[in-house]
Amino acid sequence: MHSSVVQKLSCGASGFLGSLLCGLSLWSLGINYAVAQTNIPSCQPPNAGEFVLLVVSPTKDNQSQLKRVLPKETKTSICRYLKDVVTRIGGFSSIEDANRWARYVRDSAGLSAIIATKPSEKPEPQAVSFKPQRLGEGYAVLVDYQNRPEMAGELQRVVNGDIGFVSYGQRPFLMAVYTTNRDDAHKTLQKLSDRGYFAILVDSRKVTLLRSVVKL
Repeated sequence: MHSSVVQKLSCGASGFLGSLLCGLSLWSLGINYAVAQTNIPSCQPPNAGEFVLLVVSPTKDNQSQLKRVLPKETKTSICRYLKDVVTRIGGFSSIEDANRWARYVRDSAGLSAIIATKPSEKPEPQAVSFKPQRLGEGYAVLVDYQNRPEMAGELQRVVNGDIGFVSYGQRPFLMAVYTTNRDDAHKTLQKLSDRGYFAILVDSRKVTLLRSVVKL
């Protein structure tokens, strides 16, 4: 992006003074571009019960490409998530809706997206007649396996570890990682999202463990 902008800048003056002025202009443009990149704010976290789509779009071209395929009324914001510049699209009330939009963005604009949600502060109340085996405090990265149980083998190779089978929000998921380290959880989420998997990061206290290891 920087190089394309520089190429469009024309320096009409000639000689040593003209070259010097041209060089200073390009140098100033480079500084302005760098400052603009560092001034991008961190992404606002999702509200309780909200699913947010974070579309990786580090360049103006990416952002324009995304804008062309989104409805005009869609509210977006440019922000920074970990080390990536992303376009934040919020307001999804279910993971199904967020997944549909992630697929649409990938197919229409060729851009990858991360689905994020806010971990709940309180574990869900447990029914007296049922005693589920809840995970402890921490973070779990879950993957919607889309009725493809063989996906567990693929995930095992990606994360280089065992894959669990869990229930979250009364829906089955494959669990790629369970950890108390937030950074490790985010790195796994990023790795899976980059490879096209529809993964979410959730409060592990809301996850019911059905099988600690999926038998391949």
